[in-house]
Amino acid sequence: MFCGRPAAGMMSTKAFTLVSAVEPELLMGDKERVNIECVECCGKNLYVGTSDGFICHFLLEERTLPAGTATFTATKQLHKHLGFKKPVSELRAASALNRLLVLCDNSITLVNMLSLEPVPSGARIKGALALALNENPVSADPFCVEVCIISVKRRTIQVFMVYEDRVQIVREVSTPEQPLAVAVDGHFLCLALTTQYIILNYNTGASQDLFPYCSEEKHPIVKRIGRQEFLLAGPGGLGMFATVAGISQRAPVRWSENVLGAAVCFPYVIALDQEFITVHSMLDQQQKQTLPFKEGHILQDFEGRVIVATSKGVYILVPLPLEKQIQDLLASRRVEEALVLAKGARRNIPKEKFQVMYRRILQQAGFIQFAQLQFLEAKELFRSGQLDVRELISLYPFLLPTCSSFTRSHPPLHEYADLNQLTQGDQEKMAKCKRFLMSYLNEVRSTEVANGYKEDIDTALLKLYAEADHDSLLDLLVTENSCLLTDSAAWLEKHKKYFALGLLYHYNNQDAAAVQLWVDIVNGDVEDSTRADLYEYIVDFLTYSSDQELVWKYAGWVLQKSEEVGVQVFTKRPLDEQQENSFNPDDILSCLQKYPKALVKYLEHLVIDRRLQKEEYHTHLAVLYLDAVLQHRASTSDKGSEVTETQAKLRRLLQKSDLYRVHFLMERVQGAGLPMESAILHGKLEEHQKALHILVHELRDFSGAQDYCLWRSEGRDPPYRQHLFHTLLAMYLSPGPSTPELAMAAVDLLNQHATEFDAAQVLQLLPGTWSVQLLCPFLTGTMRDSVHTRRTAQVAVGLAKSENLIYKYDKMKLKGSSVRLSDKKLCYMCQNPFREPVFVRYPNGGLVHTHCAASGHANPSAPSPGTRT
Repeated sequence: MFCGRPAAGMMSTKAFTLVSAVEPELLMGDKERVNIECVECCGKNLYVGTSDGFICHFLLEERTLPAGTATFTATKQLHKHLGFKKPVSELRAASALNRLLVLCDNSITLVNMLSLEPVPSGARIKGALALALNENPVSADPFCVEVCIISVKRRTIQVFMVYEDRVQIVREVSTPEQPLAVAVDGHFLCLALTTQYIILNYNTGASQDLFPYCSEEKHPIVKRIGRQEFLLAGPGGLGMFATVAGISQRAPVRWSENVLGAAVCFPYVIALDQEFITVHSMLDQQQKQTLPFKEGHILQDFEGRVIVATSKGVYILVPLPLEKQIQDLLASRRVEEALVLAKGARRNIPKEKFQVMYRRILQQAGFIQFAQLQFLEAKELFRSGQLDVRELISLYPFLLPTCSSFTRSHPPLHEYADLNQLTQGDQEKMAKCKRFLMSYLNEVRSTEVANGYKEDIDTALLKLYAEADHDSLLDLLVTENSCLLTDSAAWLEKHKKYFALGLLYHYNNQDAAAVQLWVDIVNGDVEDSTRADLYEYIVDFLTYSSDQELVWKYAGWVLQKSEEVGVQVFTKRPLDEQQENSFNPDDILSCLQKYPKALVKYLEHLVIDRRLQKEEYHTHLAVLYLDAVLQHRASTSDKGSEVTETQAKLRRLLQKSDLYRVHFLMERVQGAGLPMESAILHGKLEEHQKALHILVHELRDFSGAQDYCLWRSEGRDPPYRQHLFHTLLAMYLSPGPSTPELAMAAVDLLNQHATEFDAAQVLQLLPGTWSVQLLCPFLTGTMRDSVHTRRTAQVAVGLAKSENLIYKYDKMKLKGSSVRLSDKKLCYMCQNPFREPVFVRYPNGGLVHTHCAASGHANPSAPSPGTRT
């Protein structure tokens, strides 16, 4: 069918590679008589119309191989029969409407691009032989497309507006001869009639003859290739270019006589005949490549993608990367040619003049690429050309600050008034342009490009983020920025970005306005769903705010919303601020009187977290705990022993704190049915007998009694600890009706804490009926402790004797050596001579006066010759 090898004798340039897109087996299956009649491509969607009235929808996936060549994989999505027995003649996609225009049996049907179902309204255009979409529409309505058809009525062209579910005829034009092919640009129709090509302005009726041809001998080709320019199949095998003014701004390219189709992939013109695909340059009109391709009958380009087809298969001409492509001069959008020519002229132009000229060319080229939505190329050209970024911002209405003094370059760098004109109202293109500007401004705002324009750049970026509901809006506002307050605030309010507006106020040191706005959001006075946790955010903001007046103003509000969370504005303040006591705890306690839960949390913060040693705080917290416990007991019928969280906190506080008023709390606890708390308070008063009596006889909590002894003896000397344990043991063994329970508790106490007792005293207290086996752990532990104590003492005595012996040896050595003293000998410390035969000698041999040695011993900082002997 085809191969990628150029024909012999042709130009060696390889501009395209022919790649299979849809294999015949995937399209036809086992239907050998079914042929491809037409194709349409829109993005990744490929549609094929067949001779038996079917539309097939494929999804094209492009993949680049390691060698750099591209391959396509087609996945069949759906196929749909139109209900006609005739072939599908033409397909045209209107992506803005999500509609596919299908010409079959002289009728244009609107179908959904995905489901291929006709629109529910049944809208269609009847009596059509061919159709063309106006890619330069007259209407500014982005939700309709303009369609021009060749009517079945003789010598008639009709223009329709096509909407999602309806069609509307807007013009019917008569032609001198029967039209065979049509292309449209704005108000201009380029028509192939029976004997000639003409340009017809359907708005004014004016027509312009182009050149004759014979329709009986040649297949007519009419194709729009750009703004107000068409490509035609002329006489003598020429591909002719014509503008709407009826002139040609390009030299023709030479084709074969029997060209079936043509397409443009700038800067190339591609033609299809019965045996070959030929590629010509539009710049120098030379043939660059020839690809053998037999049985082809369709050649079309779709947004830069060139598709060819036989009756059985679909193929794509993939353009190879263009490294040194020559484009037209900037005025005619021949960008690369202008750049190449400018580079070539560098040696003939003074350096400074060339740099100015070349920067301007780069900037103009950047705007041309930008207008074609080639954003990566545009960005590089803007950077290379050192574009004043405000030139780009000014294309977008209302983005520059109202106070900006910027005026556009003169002469202008482009021909567009604003983005609306550039995109012709296409909302999708406009959104892409805005996304590009967001990305570009974000990249340049921290570079030298932004010097002097930071306010304009950041304000424009904020407006774009707010309009697009972009996540980066908040990132911009919480970092260093130069957004102008007046412009930015109005824009954020317009787009209901109230949380972001609060951040803007905060950045401009207007915290009161920021917090009030956030409070209004939480209260529902204004709507903004940016943060679901805005209340917690306000609490956190106030926590770290150094404005005491602001914190006091909203403290009541945050506490009313949630006492537990709101109190964090006082309890989680920065540590350095707490140490400075910028907020008086007594003032805070007065504020929290109306909020009992918050009051408890704050007192816990003072007593437990900050460990403030103030009796009022400790007593107050204990009283609040006690009130809560009593209230809980009064409200529940269960008077069991289950300990609530508050009661556990009360017990911990009573045990660990030594600052609360014990007698005051004792009066509150007595008679309240809180024996454990009473026992703790008795322990604080050193009333161990009463405390242990409660634990042993009232609560029967023997392990608690042991813990009590350990708690009260913590940090005390061993006799005090031993006294507590003997007191507990005596209570277990006290005269009176004895119970097995108390006896077992006494046994457990002895066996578990054998080292805490004086064994001799214990043996005198124990009943004679107890067996040795019962007390075996106690006796073993006591013996082991006694032996350990004795052996430790023996070791200590031995070590002391050894140390004494060492000292005696050193003394004998010192006594055995002589010391020479004369009136010329100087004191080691004061450097004065000795007047008397009295001195102190150090181990290193230094001699000092006795009074010098005494003063040196009293003053550690004085120089010392060594350890004194």
